[in-house]
Amino acid sequence: MKIFNSILFFLLLSLFVSGQSAGSWYKVRFTDKGQSPYSISRPAEFLSQRSIERRLSQQIPLNETDLPVNPDYINAVINSGAKIVYTSKWLNLIIIETRDNSVVSNLKQNRFISSIEPADQYFMKRPQSKKKMFFETEAIEKFNTRSLVRSPKTSQSMDYGSAFNQVSMIHIDEMHALGFTGQGVTMAVIDGGFNSADVMVVFDSIRMGGQVLGTRDFVQPGNNVYGTSMSAHGTMVLSTIAANLPGQIIGTAPKASFWLLRSEDVLAEYLMEEYYWVNAAEYADSVGADIINSSLGYTTFDNPDENHTYSDMDGNTTIVTIGADMAASKGILVVNSAGNSGDSQWHYIGAPADGDSVLTVGAVNQNGVYASFSSVGPTSDGRIKPDVTAQGQNTVVAVVPSGIAQGSGTSFSSPIIAGAAACLWQANPSYSNMELLNAIRMSGTLSSSPDNQKGWGIPDFMLANNLLTTTQYQKADPFQKLRVYPIPFSSNINIELESSKWLMVDVLITNSTGKVVSEMKGVEINKGLNLIVFNKIDRLPLGVYMVHITDGTFSVAHKLIK
Repeated sequence: MKIFNSILFFLLLSLFVSGQSAGSWYKVRFTDKGQSPYSISRPAEFLSQRSIERRLSQQIPLNETDLPVNPDYINAVINSGAKIVYTSKWLNLIIIETRDNSVVSNLKQNRFISSIEPADQYFMKRPQSKKKMFFETEAIEKFNTRSLVRSPKTSQSMDYGSAFNQVSMIHIDEMHALGFTGQGVTMAVIDGGFNSADVMVVFDSIRMGGQVLGTRDFVQPGNNVYGTSMSAHGTMVLSTIAANLPGQIIGTAPKASFWLLRSEDVLAEYLMEEYYWVNAAEYADSVGADIINSSLGYTTFDNPDENHTYSDMDGNTTIVTIGADMAASKGILVVNSAGNSGDSQWHYIGAPADGDSVLTVGAVNQNGVYASFSSVGPTSDGRIKPDVTAQGQNTVVAVVPSGIAQGSGTSFSSPIIAGAAACLWQANPSYSNMELLNAIRMSGTLSSSPDNQKGWGIPDFMLANNLLTTTQYQKADPFQKLRVYPIPFSSNINIELESSKWLMVDVLITNSTGKVVSEMKGVEINKGLNLIVFNKIDRLPLGVYMVHITDGTFSVAHKLIK
């Protein structure tokens, strides 16, 4: 499926090093998407089929934020003499560079521009500055694996090697034993680089299995995210999910598929990185990612004028949190590190961990005890954070060039949970991202009394699976088997539905925007196998649809193609 980018953006390295030799930068916000050539009725022009199907399965209608920035607006800005260096459809803005102050004055006369603000500070990167990221305190220590507790070898389990503790703590090894290893779930890992992940033995399995779907660098477009000049932080993060080296380390979702996206410049900390993160999330959405893991966070910057305050941690203020919640609104499960500031003056979580739709992950040690470096809540508006915790102290990770080591930081507890969530979603594909998030919370060891150190506690993914399949969520679910044919359909659809009891149901067909295009109300369903026939739907245009069957409490859905 062709993905249309509304604009090709790039930043020359010289712009980062010497602002004096270039022009000035401005953030330009647009009023709307206007008379765009793109339409939410034709989503295949700017979203992949997987992205459309995610929305359909969760009954999420498309809206104006899904549309690319209006190319007419962009062309008008270019024709004014400005250079485009960044664009975001979710934020509906661009960042421009110009040496001519009159360009800005002239642009302000356009009705489609709501504001123009200076953005020079976004690019004032200091190449040798100290990085103030979450993984600054994540110490890596190589060790002799024979000195650690190893995975018990049974015919029903994988040999996790030294990683057994971090896997078994959340009972994801039991999900693996049931066959749920993340297969069919697509994950986007947003990080600072994946040095050597394309050659390390620990990732042979995902390479040979075609599970790496692609890479992209949003800091310096076109760069190789695997290059030796790249950070190895993303490599270690990825290993807690995707590693498959029996006897040494196996991740929490070794059969998931991956997009590896770089949004973080590890040489410095500057506000533009939040905008890069939003671009990475937009891309993850467009290619159909189900889960984002982001072991990144923002509080203070090299330029103090950009610093966030605690009051900014309200879930609605920072650019990166706005982007994270937007990704969640598209049906993506966003999993983010809480941060490593628990024992510092700034001990609170950072952004986007403050997002109300973000699954924020703190850290415990190998015994399940709160790790003192793990950032705490509440958010400035009083919400409990983190949501859950996992092993982030002495976590087993893969390191460059080969081998494994122990690392400490919430950057590692977050992907452990993200990978486990992929297995949970594989087992329960009909649920929404927020239903998964809630089940993970409710399976935690502190679910009855969450706090601002460990949140809802250490989740038990077998319990979360049971919550979704047998108890609170579906304890009386009457729907058994659903079969829909023919696919693709032309003039009629046959629906075979097995029910455990007599019911009255509504049957709805929705298009890619979530609009109901055909329906049957009050259909009688008997115990056992039933056949429902939709006739006279040949008028529907070609495209992707969903059929939904509901009794008002429970529902099932199936994808359709015409």
